[in-house]
Amino acid sequence: MGHLHHVVHHQNTLYAATAPSALYVAAILLDPRTALPVEKGPRDFPGPMRAELLGWLDSVANAADNQAEATMRRFGFPPEDYPPFVQTCEIRPLLFAAVSACFDDHNLHVHEAALAACIPLLDDPRLHHHREAVAPLLREKLAASALWQYQERAVEALSAWGEDTTGLEVRRDAFEVVNRPGTASSPTDWIVPRQGASDVPF
Repeated sequence: MGHLHHVVHHQNTLYAATAPSALYVAAILLDPRTALPVEKGPRDFPGPMRAELLGWLDSVANAADNQAEATMRRFGFPPEDYPPFVQTCEIRPLLFAAVSACFDDHNLHVHEAALAACIPLLDDPRLHHHREAVAPLLREKLAASALWQYQERAVEALSAWGEDTTGLEVRRDAFEVVNRPGTASSPTDWIVPRQGASDVPF
């Protein structure tokens, strides 16, 4: 997972190795070993390795969705001139086939990660016809997630697809980071050493 996140696809960048790696990840999604737990950081989404892999595919697909394309054009970088972007777009139907196979996963975290990962993939004109079937799942499942990030993704996608979002609300915890275990600071964390007081930039 560390290699995927930090080498193959880092900070929303698509590389020559990204699309081939995405095909590999898609191919192993249903392997029983991906149901095993994986080491988590304090800000990671919950779930087994399968959920992590779906989250990675979600990130890859986001880097080649409509918004990413519009951003590249706005800054003068035609996406059709960047082979990794073109290659990622080309494999979106294959990725969607693998991701959607996880919609019925018995693990809630995998189920939600799969629904979230399908959203940017459905920007592909070849996959638009799947939106009608996916929209109710986003409304009934992802918009009802305990994670506000998924709620937000569902509402934004449904709105972009022209679906009715009446009654859907993102229940975001404004103090989520502050209240997370292990993130609280003690009063001593805010004490500036006398010898460094002159270096404080305010």
